[in-house]
Amino acid sequence: MGALRSTLLDRYGFRHGFATRTGGVSRAPYDTLNLGFHLGDADAAVRENRARFARTLALSGDRLFEQRQVHGKWVREISQDDRPETLVDSEGDGLILRFAGYGVAVRAADCVPVLIAHPRSGHVAAAHAGWRGAVAGVVPAAIQTLEHDPGELAVAIGPHIRIAAFEIGEEVAAEMERAAGGNEVIDRAEAKPRGDLASLIRIQLRSAGVPDDAIDDVGGCTYTDQGRFFSHRRDGGETGRHLSVIIAREPA
Repeated sequence: MGALRSTLLDRYGFRHGFATRTGGVSRAPYDTLNLGFHLGDADAAVRENRARFARTLALSGDRLFEQRQVHGKWVREISQDDRPETLVDSEGDGLILRFAGYGVAVRAADCVPVLIAHPRSGHVAAAHAGWRGAVAGVVPAAIQTLEHDPGELAVAIGPHIRIAAFEIGEEVAAEMERAAGGNEVIDRAEAKPRGDLASLIRIQLRSAGVPDDAIDDVGGCTYTDQGRFFSHRRDGGETGRHLSVIIAREPA
């Protein structure tokens, strides 16, 4: 079963995973571990893929929360009255969870998945940050909603489209530069600018008070590594989705 892990989150005992595209049953162009419904893949295949991925995390499907992502900054805190099957159609790009044994997930196929943990309490958050969400500040919003000292957090940045492949227009480049507070997040060495989403998110994390040594980038470019990852941009929209999951635990 394909998944990347953060050594930082492992160190603090958080079950988690950034899924790759390998180890599932879906057929091309969703081969093989497509974890997203409503894309054109067979529902039965997606259900089997999700069951396989959940087993690698020792998590049942009725304990995993997701929502309908809209490339914004809305962050929702899960209550113990919420149910995954009713929350899945709610809109938002960040989830906060404070009770042990349950998980939060974000879907991506080029956007940046960010998993956040507070080791002392066991609380967790997951954020979905494409360029729009990153510019809007979904990651700082998740940290603010989590309401813990940012200096006590551990954050993992997952696979996404990296700067060498993320060609953008000047309008998007200007938005990213603004969100970065003048720090360098754009490469203009080529004919068109290229955006560095990981650098933008790191800048935002540091500005929020997260120490640099508490930020772990697990690597991986969804666009260039076709063998391991789906890419919405590379595959013209006809492709699968990854899940990135983190599970809350008991307080330390």
